[in-house]
Amino acid sequence: MNKKNLEILAPVGSWSSLQAAIAAGADSIYFGVHPLHMRAGSAFPFTPKDLIKIANICKEHRIKSYLVLNTILYNQDLSLMRKLCEKAKEAAICAVVAADMAAISFARSIDLPVHASTQLNISNIASLRFFSQFVDTAILARELSLAQIASICHAIEKEKICGPSGNLLQIELFAHGALCLAIAGKCYMSLAEYNKAANRGECLQPCRRKYRLLDDETEDALVIDNQYILSPKDLATIEILDKLVQAGVSIFKIEGRGRTAEYVFAVVKAYKEAVLSIVEKTFTREKVLHWKEALQKVYHRGFWENGYYLGKKLGAWSGTAGSLASEKKVLVGTVQHFFGKAKIAEALVNKGSLKEKDSILIMGNTTGVIKSSIESLVVHSSLEGQKIRVTFPLTTKVRKNDQIYLLQQR
Repeated sequence: MNKKNLEILAPVGSWSSLQAAIAAGADSIYFGVHPLHMRAGSAFPFTPKDLIKIANICKEHRIKSYLVLNTILYNQDLSLMRKLCEKAKEAAICAVVAADMAAISFARSIDLPVHASTQLNISNIASLRFFSQFVDTAILARELSLAQIASICHAIEKEKICGPSGNLLQIELFAHGALCLAIAGKCYMSLAEYNKAANRGECLQPCRRKYRLLDDETEDALVIDNQYILSPKDLATIEILDKLVQAGVSIFKIEGRGRTAEYVFAVVKAYKEAVLSIVEKTFTREKVLHWKEALQKVYHRGFWENGYYLGKKLGAWSGTAGSLASEKKVLVGTVQHFFGKAKIAEALVNKGSLKEKDSILIMGNTTGVIKSSIESLVVHSSLEGQKIRVTFPLTTKVRKNDQIYLLQQR
């Protein structure tokens, strides 16, 4: 097994998430340009002008870049879709991820590689044979079992099913992150209630609310164990990653373009370490427990471990409207200066917010995510209000206006 054949695909919904993905060891990243992607309402609104910068950063760090164009497209969207494909090709973006045949066919017409989005709900080998004329990578439906995935991957090898590049089709799979109640994420609740279409990247997530069940005749409320009856837990597959690799999956997608940079860093780091352990044949139960503990620290709604892949039926509901992360972060200040030779950070923080041995998180668009602890703290001056100027040792470069957070156990 060669680690070059395995890929951890990281979500990028902001500049800081891009840097976090790189620092955590991502092999590739995916991002959207406003408004033609499925996180248009929650991720940073990248523009066509950002494509070259993103592509150059990725090339500098030798990782692949994928532009997501997976919304429903209407006539008025076609001009922008074509423009984005052309700009992506000019910028040397590695591929577009698409579901609408208009985007797929246009991208192919200009020799821009395409990945078939999970929105296509590809669930069998016949569908793959059809899409192989357009795509080099297919993202399989999240609702498949491990046996079904292995059967599809085996058929690709046996039948030598290749994409336009002439290489065997690669199979990508969702490995970690938020799940939608609907098959292939094609939900209409937000559209029905608020005229905000999930399939246009505008989902307002009414599924994440509490609900009561009422008897229509008596209007009696029915007793249920969990009021969040439409809100699934997050998918987590790290304990069966070795089985997914063995089945033939080569790209593992982390969901989370609407989540923060520390989430991207923690999840990508855990899954990248797991993949390397599989390659090196050091994948153990003890390591899995360590990775699970790391995943528990960042945003999640509880974990539905292994999902449909081990034949489970959806029934793992979140039980909460927000995060169940074991750690929380509190904004305490900003970086003012970094003294490179001395490895000292100067910061403006809330009075009394930091002390020696505190765990901190520093985030910024260029810095990405840095997790550290305060080994020593010097207070230099108190300013008007509740702010103080402090310095502390830091081995990694930070930048002016990077945000500093205190990490606390929940």
